[in-house]
Amino acid sequence: MFGLLRLPRRKAPAPAPAAEPPRADPERVLRRLEWTVLRRLDGLLQGDYRTLFRGHGIDLADLREYQLHDDVRHIDWNATARMRTPYVREFNEDRQIDAWFLLDLSGSVDFGSQRVRKRALSAELTAVLARLLTRNGNRVGAVIYRSGPDEVVPARTGRRQVLHLLGRMARAADGAGRETSLAELLEFAYRLMRRRSAVFVVSDFISRPGWERALSLLARRHETVAVRLFDPLELELPDLGLVVMQDAETGEQMLVDTHDAGFRRRFAQAGAGREAALRAALAGCGVDCLEAATDDRLDEALLRFMRLRKRRSQIAAGTGAPARKAAQ
Repeated sequence: MFGLLRLPRRKAPAPAPAAEPPRADPERVLRRLEWTVLRRLDGLLQGDYRTLFRGHGIDLADLREYQLHDDVRHIDWNATARMRTPYVREFNEDRQIDAWFLLDLSGSVDFGSQRVRKRALSAELTAVLARLLTRNGNRVGAVIYRSGPDEVVPARTGRRQVLHLLGRMARAADGAGRETSLAELLEFAYRLMRRRSAVFVVSDFISRPGWERALSLLARRHETVAVRLFDPLELELPDLGLVVMQDAETGEQMLVDTHDAGFRRRFAQAGAGREAALRAALAGCGVDCLEAATDDRLDEALLRFMRLRKRRSQIAAGTGAPARKAAQ
């Protein structure tokens, strides 16, 4: 993804290399999030815990009609033969689950026109979700992608595990110089995770094409959620005059005139097209999407996602759909 650089007006001597910015202390970051985000969410997630993060049990609870994206391994063939329509088994769910975070820390997540960059937003969202899970006794692990799936954080439980994960994310260098391949990350995770888990794909989804099939396969085995990071400047450009745009991953640069209204309109149309294509791809894979912008509040983004999941669960169960009698 192209970021914006200032265009110098006159030639100047090359500046000295900038010092690396200090890394945020994981303990301080987590404590701040516990006070500002988790405190507000407390009490709101209690009734929706089983809906948001479904476990997997072995005790048969009930039978119901097959629905789109149900696991075909749960089809009850005897009931299907009797009723002449596909039926699947439902099981009593185990509350304790494993959750894995597939963290895209490639070069494009270092972009941000607002108060935070997408990399910082990724760390904060991961910390909040991981802390919500570990407080209920679940284990969390991660696969960190930079120029490839470079690091694996084994799944463990507890607050210390969340701090360890934040520290590994802070120490991870960016993957500049190589175009992101989400398919590589998803295929690696598919081979890694043997036990049914909750999977969060945390990325801006700026990648080489062809990742949809890998995501669809992952979603068939695990409960998968796409955590999509974006910046408002990626969708619409303001009038900044002449600027140099640089690809954050390959380093390619081009000079553009943002004063040109036609160029800004074409940029917005291309952004809207990418948005529509991404949403259609995620829907086709059967994956819910938690969207968070760099100018967004984490608690608001999570609450929107909770309402979406609850509404979809009610519709699937038949309790949230309009009455059929009124339609007949």
